[in-house]
Amino acid sequence: MVLQIFSNVVFAKYPWRWLTISKDMMVNEGIRARELRLIDQNGEQLGIKTKFEALDIAARANLDLVLVAANAKPPVARIMDYGKFRFEQQKKDKEARKNQKIISLKEVRLSPTIEEHDFNTKLRNAIKFLENGDKVKASIRFKGRAITHKEIGQRVLDRFSAACKEVATIETHPKMDGRSMFLILASKNEK
Repeated sequence: MVLQIFSNVVFAKYPWRWLTISKDMMVNEGIRARELRLIDQNGEQLGIKTKFEALDIAARANLDLVLVAANAKPPVARIMDYGKFRFEQQKKDKEARKNQKIISLKEVRLSPTIEEHDFNTKLRNAIKFLENGDKVKASIRFKGRAITHKEIGQRVLDRFSAACKEVATIETHPKMDGRSMFLILASKNEK
């Protein structure tokens, strides 16, 4: 068993605690500051202590010394159970990821000379995407000399957005991006 001695106190119960536990936070011996503003496990300020005094106080409480504000003058350290703190933090992060809504952007490609049947097929697909809560990007790619008649593409996109008006709102109005024109529709009813 490894024994570590800090200011005349022998720690044999948890020898692994006095190693650097984390890479993202300075813990125990990983703290490089000479003086620290110390906060105990109950949240009360203990004043400014040397690093070794703070380690000694943390060891007596069988807890870790964690640097919480490294840029403060002097740096602020807190006495806490770091393993429990990390576990709680991971639980909160997992909960936040579980509750977040992922909205994907689906694209529907049209052409300036699209026929009625093709237009209705693309429209049905877009409405289906919008009802699922996704955003829809309707784009028109101009080929060759068709780029000289941007107003035709503008009319197709306006007609498309008008047909989707019941289930969607226009997030981005039609605009040019290189040789293509696009608009983005967002779902009205969030799933």
